Amino acid sequence: MQIHDRTSLDGNRERITLVPESLDDLWHLTYLLEPGDSVAGDTTRRIQRADDQMRDTGGEREHMHITLDVEDVEFHRFANRVRVGGVITDCSREDQLGLHHTINVEERDKISIEKEWKRDQLDRLDDAVEATENPDVAIATVEEGQAHIHTVAQYGADEYTSFTGTTGKGEYAGGRTELFEQLASALSHLDVDAIILAGPGFTKQDAYDHIAENYSELTDLITQVDVSAVGDRGVHEVLKRGAVAEVQEETRIGEEAELIDELMRRMAEGAKAAYGIEEVAKAADFGAVERLLVLDERLRKERGALGEDEAGGEWAIDVNEVITDVERKGGDVTVFSHEFAPGEQLSNLGGIAALLRYRLE
Repeated sequence: MQIHDRTSLDGNRERITLVPESLDDLWHLTYLLEPGDSVAGDTTRRIQRADDQMRDTGGEREHMHITLDVEDVEFHRFANRVRVGGVITDCSREDQLGLHHTINVEERDKISIEKEWKRDQLDRLDDAVEATENPDVAIATVEEGQAHIHTVAQYGADEYTSFTGTTGKGEYAGGRTELFEQLASALSHLDVDAIILAGPGFTKQDAYDHIAENYSELTDLITQVDVSAVGDRGVHEVLKRGAVAEVQEETRIGEEAELIDELMRRMAEGAKAAYGIEEVAKAADFGAVERLLVLDERLRKERGALGEDEAGGEWAIDVNEVITDVERKGGDVTVFSHEFAPGEQLSNLGGIAALLRYRLE
């Protein structure tokens, strides 16, 4: 993410002009924006004209720079864009003021966001800017009969592809070699700066030997890690062990995996942990929260137009007030991505939990 300009405005509002440079940045943008923000950017809009020549065309599109009062934000991951919908508050054409419009923000598009920024949103923006320099990483997990490749992103780890093959050596060696070849070939087509090759037993070493013999240009990129499983479970182990963090100065999902494991360990032992908004709010009130864990989707819902729980009732406790309370009393806050397994685990706990300095009871 690039920040082009920051301007302090009246009150506590600030205008930040930024340019997303990747799919990760677009994902971050989804959680930087919320209803009530003011967003300005270039767009096209279909303009209806009251003349005979345009009557059958449904209008023509014009390029214009507009400002929206944001109502909703959607991350279209597979279209590589964020859709920002709202009401036009500023435009070169006065006849368009007050009408609804959607700005499609894609990579390299410049937009300006004016709002009263929350601390966690500024932290997320800083993370996005710093992550621009992080290398791209692939995690390949392999065992007898199957192999998986995941690409690491800030919003989670995506499975890029997977292969299955004949198990065993001896008379089945041909199928085993074919599996290694499929894996190596797929890795050779990825544009990454580092590859983590992981798996149980000696299979990964045999896979590495095949890569070294046939795709020697990849060997300098590869780090081997022992894990007990492949696929999503294997990726989680790789992240937990810090293998990705060794090639990326800071890996968001690696930190989340470690934190959720620590939370689960403490909960199993009845130790210094709390989960659910009521318990966490109580801990925050006592100044007992060392680190607050909150799900991005929960934040988005509470800050959004919905602002209601699944039963249709109002949120009883404002999570934003809990965040402010924790930060004021010296605690740290980590916002989890719902796209990855640690975020899913946190979601099952109500989307909010805390590692405590001491037990409350």
